[in-house]
Amino acid sequence: MSDPEIRDDRAAGRLEAVSGGEVVGRIEYFVLESPERALVPVHTVVEPAHEGKGIAGSLARELYALAGREHSAVASLCPYVTKWAERHPDEAQPADEALHAAAKDWLRAHPGRF
Repeated sequence: MSDPEIRDDRAAGRLEAVSGGEVVGRIEYFVLESPERALVPVHTVVEPAHEGKGIAGSLARELYALAGREHSAVASLCPYVTKWAERHPDEAQPADEALHAAAKDWLRAHPGRF
């Protein structure tokens, strides 16, 4: 299998890995505007038939690259993305606690979103 194409479906809040026309993995996220702009990943999912192929890592890497291109922070609420960022500090700048708190508040205010 070649590397999947990573595409941003901003309207749906998904960063998707596509292979052979099929979505094989995704990071579900939202955009926080205050106290500063941030991408907030909530869940990472890789289809079982595609696990162990580095798809989740490719998605996390592209999420941080996308945030960098948009001059946005990443305030991860996703356990996988958080662990990935800890293992790749050169690619993933940590967000401050105020930003994480605002992201958690947003998520609580939108219970049906994820």
